[in-house]
Amino acid sequence: MINDSTPVISVKHLTQRYGTGRVIYSDLNFEVPKGRILGLLGKNGTGKTTTINILMGYLRPVEGDCRIFGEKITEIRPETRARIALLIEGHVQYSFMTISQIEKFYSRFYRKWNREAYYELMKKLHVSPNQKISSMSCGQRSQVALGLILAQNADLLVLDDFSLGLDPGYRRLFVDYLHDYAKSEEKTVFMTSHIIQDLERLIDDCIILDYGKILTHTPVNELLDTFSKFTFSTTDDSPLPDDDKLVNPYRIKNLVEVYSFRDADYVKHSLEKQGIKYSGFRKEEMNLEDAFIGLTGKY
Repeated sequence: MINDSTPVISVKHLTQRYGTGRVIYSDLNFEVPKGRILGLLGKNGTGKTTTINILMGYLRPVEGDCRIFGEKITEIRPETRARIALLIEGHVQYSFMTISQIEKFYSRFYRKWNREAYYELMKKLHVSPNQKISSMSCGQRSQVALGLILAQNADLLVLDDFSLGLDPGYRRLFVDYLHDYAKSEEKTVFMTSHIIQDLERLIDDCIILDYGKILTHTPVNELLDTFSKFTFSTTDDSPLPDDDKLVNPYRIKNLVEVYSFRDADYVKHSLEKQGIKYSGFRKEEMNLEDAFIGLTGKY
């Protein structure tokens, strides 16, 4: 039985691999509480879409226990499934229909259908109810698909790369709309996107995946408060820092950058302990994309 303290999504000891060779990840663990917007971030091939496919029951993991609303994904009841809205592709089918026709068509399948959520987003797009989807741009079609997802009035929204095909204006429109909608309606959102700067405006928490593991699972504000980028100048032949608390050091000529959850005093002490002479030491401001690159590396 689920209550307000039960995680909407619970993943324990999840392991997935393809065949007998490539391991996607091993012993993955995370939870998504009710009412939170969580972004799953990672480079291509780290298992973001794989995780969504497992959570939706489309793919059976090698090991692990995955639950949504307290129910095992392999045993989820139809009434629980109806509480989940899923977007895997950002494009809508039945493009021969009009804006109003497709809304009426989809509404027959969802008991809690909220047509106002759909038409409010269509109004922001400045499209007519009689406009055919086939005449719309790629970005507008993606927004129609997103509107149909919102109208399902589900308790959990799962969005895989929602920004596919959207230009900056449409992305900003949807990010702001989704944030206001999810918070006002107390929805839980689990999402991925390759446009990380958009997610900073939207998500409460982030999971950053590397190949085979979770690097961090933390509120975005906490990550940006505790993870820092430091730069300094040194000689061209000076070695890069070798300290497991200083991650992904990188050099361009004589300028070195390094990232750490430790403070500036620790970084300076580590450099001095290693005999690295430096000048122009500074801590730089970062956004979520900077933090992502700092944790995962540029390559």
